[in-house]
Amino acid sequence: MNDPSAAPLISALPFPTLVIGADQKITFANPSAVELLGGQVVNQNFVLVLRQPGLIAAIEDTAASLEKRVGQFATTAGRSEVRYDVHIAPADGNLVLTFEDTSDAKDLVSFRRDFVANVSHELRTPLASVVGFIETLRGAAKDDPAARDRFLDIMEGEAHRMAHLVDDLLSLSRVEESERKRPTTVVDIAVLANSTLKQLDPQIAAAKATVSFEDQAQGTMVLADEGQLRQVISNLVENALRYGAKQGNITVGVYGPAYERRLRQNCIRLAVRDEGEGIAAHHLPRLAERFYRVDSHRSREVGGTGLGLAIVKHIVHRHRGHLLIESVEGKGSTFTVILPVSDQNPQLS
Repeated sequence: MNDPSAAPLISALPFPTLVIGADQKITFANPSAVELLGGQVVNQNFVLVLRQPGLIAAIEDTAASLEKRVGQFATTAGRSEVRYDVHIAPADGNLVLTFEDTSDAKDLVSFRRDFVANVSHELRTPLASVVGFIETLRGAAKDDPAARDRFLDIMEGEAHRMAHLVDDLLSLSRVEESERKRPTTVVDIAVLANSTLKQLDPQIAAAKATVSFEDQAQGTMVLADEGQLRQVISNLVENALRYGAKQGNITVGVYGPAYERRLRQNCIRLAVRDEGEGIAAHHLPRLAERFYRVDSHRSREVGGTGLGLAIVKHIVHRHRGHLLIESVEGKGSTFTVILPVSDQNPQLS
């Protein structure tokens, strides 16, 4: 490490690297380390630069034992915490520290743990209900026809709820698998939206809602997976039927094309508006998260799985679009899907 020729090699490393000398001062920091730690770090005592007790203790242990250690270092980038595993190794009288960004890996572990916990929680309640009714039907209600029919109806509802959850989980998995493959089929989104609404007539009639359709798309085409886009429309309309005002008005509209600054190109908008209770502003950023619910009890009562908007978000991402959610408490909500138009359409000025 005292060889000057080692400096260019360390500088070329893609991850932050520090060299600490026997005097506890940093003798070398590659550009990635300088960017991470900021300011002038060379010739500074490592304690003053790193300032995290756990990592400092690991460095001191390595200096004393001359055995490799792994410490942790955390910092912030914007609003997110970035976590590093710091590999500490003795080398030629010095200590070499390499910083490995493990944020994504640790977030993935956390995500999987939370996902399994959420799925288990969602299935546990209906399963417990079904098991409880089976025990009752074998016992106290065995010879009670009225109770038996009532319990069987409830069990059927719980079974449908579990099946719906499994269907949504499989759908989400399929969407995630294809998310990096951009669709290549040209679709008239207004025609697709109109035909999807006709398929939803039974649900609309059951909810005693009024759904109006507005087509201002001028026949504009988008590159889309027709099946997935139909699922987006269905999920958004069913969401409005569940959580909008009872027997209320829902508007489905296709608008554009127009230039969208957030996507920096000509786009078309598909909007679903309801006249429900609206959603508090602090809920809006999290609505498309898996299993996130504004009102868990009500969502389960009306048959929601907490996955519908997550599926919509992933489908929209696959189409290189944007999901915009706007709501005013007491007045209703608007869910807007913004999609780039196909190159086959004439360019707007």
